[in-house]
Amino acid sequence: MAMIRSVCPTCGAVVGGHNFRARDVPFQLALPCTSLVNDRNVPLAVVLPFDPTVEVSATPSIEGIVNLVRADMERVNALILSRTGSQVTMIPEVAQHLISSGGKRLRPMLTLATAALTSYEGDGAVKLAASVEFMHTATLLHDDVVDDSEMRRGKLAARMLWGNEASVLVGDFLLGQAFRMMIEVGNLSALDILSNAAVVIAEGEVAQLAAAKNTATSEDDYLGVIRGKTAELFAAACEVGPVLAGRPKAEQAASRSFGMNLGIAFQLIDDVLDYGGDGAALGKNVGDDFREGKITLPIILAFRRGTEEERGFWRRCLEAGEIGAGDLERAVELLGRYKALADTVERARHYGAMARDALGLFPAGEAKRALIDVVDFCVSRVN
Repeated sequence: MAMIRSVCPTCGAVVGGHNFRARDVPFQLALPCTSLVNDRNVPLAVVLPFDPTVEVSATPSIEGIVNLVRADMERVNALILSRTGSQVTMIPEVAQHLISSGGKRLRPMLTLATAALTSYEGDGAVKLAASVEFMHTATLLHDDVVDDSEMRRGKLAARMLWGNEASVLVGDFLLGQAFRMMIEVGNLSALDILSNAAVVIAEGEVAQLAAAKNTATSEDDYLGVIRGKTAELFAAACEVGPVLAGRPKAEQAASRSFGMNLGIAFQLIDDVLDYGGDGAALGKNVGDDFREGKITLPIILAFRRGTEEERGFWRRCLEAGEIGAGDLERAVELLGRYKALADTVERARHYGAMARDALGLFPAGEAKRALIDVVDFCVSRVN
């Protein structure tokens, strides 16, 4: 028996329009730890005894990880600027438009923090962190084209200024630069992890495209999509640090599990914020997922729990794309009525707990504390 931080679903503080109270409850840790993904035996959830000495921050933030990796992130940022240079003037213009638009750069910070967690000393983590950020930026440029997005991080999307063709091609340029830096590090295992991540991310994006406007999408199907399109890069970003450090397979697996579960929790909270967040903080217009016909977990839950008339509403709006005045407001009302947003938050907290538990293998210290704070921050964004 171990103690993990859990949530009572019957009372307490308001979250997503419904009441919850956080408390410590006993929970038997008996979950499967591995799954076969793309012919690689990699853990999706390494659940270890919760560290009773670690407390959830009263006001969760990423200040801990920012302070931990500040010096190395300055080197990462300088490297990013140098690697976006090109004699083709449109390339740095498009790249810098997105890169300089205020993203938290959480993924490269995770690479640096897990390298610190496993006592890595060297320059390789800086180049791999920059590679991870370039991979992420490339997917954003591509996503905005696929989704016909107008906004990204509170600014006009690059495609609105330079066109779809330029956005796609500059994304390809950034991917190429990412792989050049991976080769320069010279660690074949790290290269294998990040190149595999690029494949899985692309598969996840195509799977999301196939599921778009399909109200028959199941929760399991959707979780598979976000494991690929979002969580895989988190997992790879966290795994390469201990790989560079030459740490045992158990530590590499635990770091990957941390990243995978954090990534799932992060995306589930993003799904909730699309129906009730701050557009400026979210970096896009609230309700974009609804207008684009994206089937996310809150929609899946509300669709299953609703009446046939309500399912007709979802089909009209999401499958047929017939969205009129007041439809977004009705969608939010249905999501609240069937506790779809609150239950999505609960699922995010579940994956957040697994991410925290994965770190139980590592000794207490500044890096571990900073990584746990990241989990708390990501899940608390709905508060």
